[in-house]
Amino acid sequence: MDRYRQFHRRSLEDRDGFWRERAALVDWQTPFTSVLDYSRPPFARWFVGGRLNLCHNAVDRHLAARADRAALVYISTETGQDATYTYRQLHEEVNRCAAILRSLSVGRGDRVLVYMPMIPEAVFAMLACARIGAIHSVVFGGFAAASLATRIDDAKPEVMVTADAGMRGGKPIPYKHLVDDACRLAQHPPKHVLIVDRGLDPAMPRTAGRDLDYAQLRAEHAGAAVACAWLESSEPSYILYTSGTTGNPKGVQRDTGGYAVALVASMRDIFCVAPGETMFTTSDIGWVVGHSYIIYGPLLNGSTTIMYEGLPIRPDPAIWWKIVAEHKAVTMFSSPTAIRVLKKQDPAYMKRHDLGALKYLFLAGEPLDEPTARWAADALGVAIVDNYWQTESGWPILSAQPGVEDTPRKFGSPSFPAAGYDVRLLREDTGEEVGTGEKGVLALVPPLPPGCMSTVWGDDARFVKTYFETFPGKLAYSTFDWATRDEDGYYFVLGRTDDVINVAGHRLGTREIEEAVQAHAGIAEVAVVGVADSLKGQVPVAFAVAKDPARVASPEGIAAMRKEVMDTVDRELGAIARPGAVHFVTLLPKTRSGKLLRRSIQALAEGRDPGDLTTIEDPAALEQIKAALG
Repeated sequence: MDRYRQFHRRSLEDRDGFWRERAALVDWQTPFTSVLDYSRPPFARWFVGGRLNLCHNAVDRHLAARADRAALVYISTETGQDATYTYRQLHEEVNRCAAILRSLSVGRGDRVLVYMPMIPEAVFAMLACARIGAIHSVVFGGFAAASLATRIDDAKPEVMVTADAGMRGGKPIPYKHLVDDACRLAQHPPKHVLIVDRGLDPAMPRTAGRDLDYAQLRAEHAGAAVACAWLESSEPSYILYTSGTTGNPKGVQRDTGGYAVALVASMRDIFCVAPGETMFTTSDIGWVVGHSYIIYGPLLNGSTTIMYEGLPIRPDPAIWWKIVAEHKAVTMFSSPTAIRVLKKQDPAYMKRHDLGALKYLFLAGEPLDEPTARWAADALGVAIVDNYWQTESGWPILSAQPGVEDTPRKFGSPSFPAAGYDVRLLREDTGEEVGTGEKGVLALVPPLPPGCMSTVWGDDARFVKTYFETFPGKLAYSTFDWATRDEDGYYFVLGRTDDVINVAGHRLGTREIEEAVQAHAGIAEVAVVGVADSLKGQVPVAFAVAKDPARVASPEGIAAMRKEVMDTVDRELGAIARPGAVHFVTLLPKTRSGKLLRRSIQALAEGRDPGDLTTIEDPAALEQIKAALG
């Protein structure tokens, strides 16, 4: 593995030379004066003084060489619609959308909140924001009104772009009433709501003066040409909210230049997709994978990207492989959860279509278990590449990098650090490095490489406190994940150190779910833990104390209360956060100082030893947990 080792070592020891070379992969309107400014640790500024535009790099610069090549392929098995946009057509649509935003007084540095299903207009809106220097904040379309309102109040958007409804499993999921509720709840609602009416919700309400029709404004701005705003490299490109251990989500702020360089480099070094080739990423634009590898990564690279609205098993479990075959995708990016769903289907579906063009299937979002990786490799006959990263990093932290060297892969391991990541495994209590085979917290020695978050939106102090104060006496970024490293240098990620649950690759804070459960007037107290699940990786399980014990004294009462709690969580956070189970107890396990013993509860729920309980206030609480679990 000499080539990989030399490549990675140079990315740390010669940062200036290494990243200067990769910066040549993007267009700069004004050259940068220095590669890195790390004068204010842990804040890093990459490509200082350089001016560029993400939309120019993703769309305009490809018009000369590939204007009539496919840029965006849209496929919806929910509505039966599909469309292909060439780079020329994408350029036209983005200019129209940018002109609409400009007409609504959106300018450089203003925020636009995007609450959209997987439709092309979502891509147009994101790229239009980048074009005019506005900052987009995409919120996953499954989030409920209360969650949407907190993000509105943090970002304070001028405009929200939404749709009448999404579709899942053949059923419309109305969005507009959630948007209306969120605007009522928010202290800083947007001035305008731009609506893509798909005709899925005929009863959609409209607010005069605030709500605007996208199709009408699109027609009014036919032929629009909007100049790109040239941003200094460190100016923010977008905000993407991620769950934390407190109920208040963190706005991950991304820069412009570092992100562009990191993504184009990763398309070549990690994902092995060349300009003109096709990548199929099955994520949602509401998550970081969708930002980086449905939209920006492939388009910055001059590749074709596939945007899919639908399930992996409708109309049948061969649909993804049909898409791969028809569009000759060379690289596919999905999640272990999705592959575990397909693993339950007839294996014949995996062989129905010609996958001769497909070289790699990348999987990320939660730890990839060896049986699933082995099954996918055997069923598809392609290389399976496990990779590990976070919303905060924006692109892989750990991955095999076949574009650099096709190193041997070990099932269950995301291999090695990507370029620029100085990865260490540290003891949580002392900050010392652990030995081979020992469990430690996966940490990064700053400066963080290009593409990583630059700060928490509007809160530099929270950025430092959250990520860089875990280890005593050591400035290191904590991923809050446990990991080990074997004698060959391969990393194995074991799971979270904090109170964040990873449900099918979606990070949910236990505090967020606990607050949603406690929004039910009959709940006095609750503890939520993530419990291992063979399909989703983890599911949230709630242990609740009812204010009136008589309400949960009978099986009928328990069933009724459980349904009410589930409905409350759906309303407060969305169905994505719904607990897999709700158990009722009369007291929760706590230390004498009042801290919830979540790890002990989680251990019992997973059939493990609850650990040291010398500080527990009342041992009877754990017995109740055991009894509730049966």
